[in-house]
Amino acid sequence: MSAAAVAIAMVWTSACAGAADIVYITAKADLPFWGTVGKGVKSVADANGFSFAELDSKLNADTQLENVRQAIERKAAGIVISPTNSQSAEDALALAKKANIPVAIADIGTNGGDYVSFVKSDNYRGAYDVGAELAAAMQARHWGGGGYGMITIELSRKNGQDRSNGFRDAMSDAGFPPEVALKQMKDYSAEETYRYSREILASHPKIRGFFIETDQPVDGAMRAIREAGKRKQVLLVSFDAMPEVARLLKNEDLVAVGMQQPFLMGSAAADALVSYLRGRKPAREILVPILVATKHNVDQLMPVASKTVFGK
Repeated sequence: MSAAAVAIAMVWTSACAGAADIVYITAKADLPFWGTVGKGVKSVADANGFSFAELDSKLNADTQLENVRQAIERKAAGIVISPTNSQSAEDALALAKKANIPVAIADIGTNGGDYVSFVKSDNYRGAYDVGAELAAAMQARHWGGGGYGMITIELSRKNGQDRSNGFRDAMSDAGFPPEVALKQMKDYSAEETYRYSREILASHPKIRGFFIETDQPVDGAMRAIREAGKRKQVLLVSFDAMPEVARLLKNEDLVAVGMQQPFLMGSAAADALVSYLRGRKPAREILVPILVATKHNVDQLMPVASKTVFGK
């Protein structure tokens, strides 16, 4: 057995005492978003009498396949997967199909293959609405000619494509030219986005806005903007919310945040899987709306967001 397989087996052993019935294979467990998706999957497994286990692909396609093999060996009734990217999802789905184990997809998507349901956020619409907020804030400051940069999630993911296109379209509709800089995340860390933001700020000293496409990396962008002394000269919007989102919006560290509802995504994917296992035909695609928060509405959104966004 490979070192990766041994590590996965150890995780499995600690996750459940016996064979798991519903397995959630997460793209990267240490990102809060995926942890909350897992909580949503577990809530449905618990409510329907299934046991639950979670396996971490660590953004690695080979580890993802090993996780599917582990689920097969444990004779899982079904799998909910958040793929590492849309390309790698095909191999994972093919492996599960060969073992006759149904799979529901929670976010990111796939370029092909068989699955029960695909649950996704309305990434295009949510990112469009975030872009509209940034455009309005820049225009209110008479920065109509200002440029913006994007630090995106992986663009081989369908959700990355939708998020980027939605934001671009909003800025274009408001009269702004295309982005002056784009960087794709690789390790999804705050430190990586800090480096990217510093590079963009140095290369484009007249830049007026940033769009950061996921949660924790926002810290890196905020730090780079502060260190450059441009907190009042550069506006920041993001996708996915950190627990301190209300404070960041009210302090104007952020102008707007597109808040996915990962708990709903996980529970909807697990609901579809359970429905399939019980002989029903769930919807092929399930769309979960984005909550777009600003300093003006965040207090009204938080009672709902505390569960659906943060999994409390």
